[in-house]
Amino acid sequence: MIWLITTLIVFYLARLISKRLQHPIVNPLLICLVIIIPLLMWLNVPYTEYMAQNKWLNYLLEPAVVALAFPLYEQLSQIRQKWKVILSACLVGSLLSMIVGASIALSMGASPELTASILPKSVTTPIAMAVADQIGGVPAIAAIMVIIAGLFGAVFGYPLFKLFGIHAPIAKGLTMGTVSHALGTAKAAEENHQEGAFSSLALVICGIFTSILAPVVYPIILMVFGY
Repeated sequence: MIWLITTLIVFYLARLISKRLQHPIVNPLLICLVIIIPLLMWLNVPYTEYMAQNKWLNYLLEPAVVALAFPLYEQLSQIRQKWKVILSACLVGSLLSMIVGASIALSMGASPELTASILPKSVTTPIAMAVADQIGGVPAIAAIMVIIAGLFGAVFGYPLFKLFGIHAPIAKGLTMGTVSHALGTAKAAEENHQEGAFSSLALVICGIFTSILAPVVYPIILMVFGY
């Protein structure tokens, strides 16, 4: 149980640091990664052992995801009014995320296999791994890319909103859920319950769009780049 206790202590301290400093780069998850990963490597602790001791935290993910339905219920009237905008934003966001990520990877010399692993980076981990496996990528790499994309969104999303003068809750929520999935949704929920609701909605819709469109979009991108 030592690693479960360690994880809880590190996360609690990371939350305190984040609240005290109030800076986007001081993200609790990022702080935990910076502390726990080097610690595991230094002590030669296998990931399987660490995960086994933290299985209870992993089990809590399921009720946490279900709990996202409550803020969605509170925004039902707005969702009904703006469903066309929501679906359009999620569709365009999903397509751009796949096209831009895969195109940058191929232009920098990445192999088709690595590109297929990068393409579904902006959806939640289980969907990304399944999509990557379906189109010829490596699920493990896809999972890593999902974490990286989520961290970038959680850290830089709100500073970018401030920089470009974006204030509408629906715009910020849909953006966070579209490009940085669950981690972005967690950050959005911390900032504003309405933004968290729209972010969780985008998280689900973009996962569906990516699952359907990735097998179609990926071969087209490869063809454009001459593969």
